[in-house]
Amino acid sequence: QVQFMESGGGLVQPGGSLTLSCVASGIDLSDNPMAWYRQTPGQQRDLVGTITSGGTTHYRRFVQGRFTISKDNHKNTMYLQMNSLQPEDTGVYYCNQPDYGGNVLPPWGQGTQVTVSS
Repeated sequence: QVQFMESGGGLVQPGGSLTLSCVASGIDLSDNPMAWYRQTPGQQRDLVGTITSGGTTHYRRFVQGRFTISKDNHKNTMYLQMNSLQPEDTGVYYCNQPDYGGNVLPPWGQGTQVTVSS
């Protein structure tokens, strides 16, 4: 059974940084693409960025240049380095596989809360 466990969230001031982790089980990150999503208050869950099995990354424009996705295949863990955080980045962050519209995603984890506030 595929499971994802996100961690690393917290309270940070505007302009600050956080690194989130996503530990995967039941799926080999060296063979599968992955994605980070976030759900900001009052909004639906939205894609933040993706990383291919080979390590190529793509980002949504609203995080381009501020967020970096990486992974450690030996630890089967994906990361999201977030810099220059702004209040609008506040939300619950999740990891999962990319949603191509026709695929069935594994179950969502509990997510990790990121709050950007002074």
